[in-house]
Amino acid sequence: MAGPLQGVKVVELAGIGPGPFCGMMLADMGAELLRVDRAQSVRGSFPDGPRGDILGRGRRSVGVDLKHPEGVETVLRLVERADVIYEGFRPGVTERLGLGPDVCLARNPRIIYGRMTGWGQDGPLAHAAGHDINYIALSGALHAIGRKGERPVPPLNLVGDFGGGGLMLAFGIACALVERARSGKGQVVDAAMVDGSAALMAIIYGAHQSGWWTDERGVNMLDGGAHFYDTYEARDGKYVSIGSIEPQFYALLLKLTGLEGEDLPSQHDRASWPALRARLAAVFKTKTRDEWCAIMDGTDVCFAPVLSLAEAPHSAHARARGAFRELAGVLNPTPAPRFSRTSPALDRPPAYPGEHTDEALGDWGIAAEEIARLRAARAIA
Repeated sequence: MAGPLQGVKVVELAGIGPGPFCGMMLADMGAELLRVDRAQSVRGSFPDGPRGDILGRGRRSVGVDLKHPEGVETVLRLVERADVIYEGFRPGVTERLGLGPDVCLARNPRIIYGRMTGWGQDGPLAHAAGHDINYIALSGALHAIGRKGERPVPPLNLVGDFGGGGLMLAFGIACALVERARSGKGQVVDAAMVDGSAALMAIIYGAHQSGWWTDERGVNMLDGGAHFYDTYEARDGKYVSIGSIEPQFYALLLKLTGLEGEDLPSQHDRASWPALRARLAAVFKTKTRDEWCAIMDGTDVCFAPVLSLAEAPHSAHARARGAFRELAGVLNPTPAPRFSRTSPALDRPPAYPGEHTDEALGDWGIAAEEIARLRAARAIA
């Protein structure tokens, strides 16, 4: 595989959500990932057809019984040859399995040990169950998202699981690899979604303390409170997005909507925002989304149509950028970011649990007869 992380070997202890997203990011960048799936999840055959587990792309899978002593030892043998291992269990689980940081660092002092949790490795909530919505609720992010006078709106699971979780873990692992090049030593990366989502809110926390951002949602410039930073319904029931923050962009918005000559309040007169929104809403309802695209696409209004999941991969811009590509019968977003020399590849479809057990263990230095013995002992599947 190509990519800037080519040559980096990663052991992934299978999990859900942010862990697989971290693995996708690392694999997209060229790292060699080997996912350790539970032996109990391995089936006797693997179906043909589309593979829709996009987060699982780019790596191979081995089936291992982590409750079997020889299964644990098999993973530790992989750790000896790896640069990174990461897991997404509650604190203390891998320690009880015999795969905690101390054990792994003893076997390989250069290993980077990534830990992905919601609440972190310590603190009063560390051992509690939770999901994305809970972590971003505690970090303040969820409170800030939604319309005025209405309840907070979950922003899918993008802020906790993926932005504040998996991406932060991938970033932490990359940072630890850079540091290891200087020190020669491994370390533990503690990535918590409650921490990561708070970090994503840094500009909002700063704005709030400066007095520029209020603690009421839906009344601020970037949360749908401003008429010039919002979505509007077109005549055909479809939507457009407007982000005309700068005065010159706002002036162009007024010109292209036909409002340039009207006696309107100042752009930043917050008391007038509801009335100005109502005026813009009425204007946008006079044309279809495509008609507004013909008027505003490519201008400095800061405009884009709100595309559905079915539409977005086929936009002219996405096609020109090659932003989506089919892999194993499924349309995938292509790897991001992009590089001028070490371009990432997208050539390994998502793996079924245990699909590559013999092949991958062999490539990682375990002899065929040893693999057969481990299977007979039911340590691997």
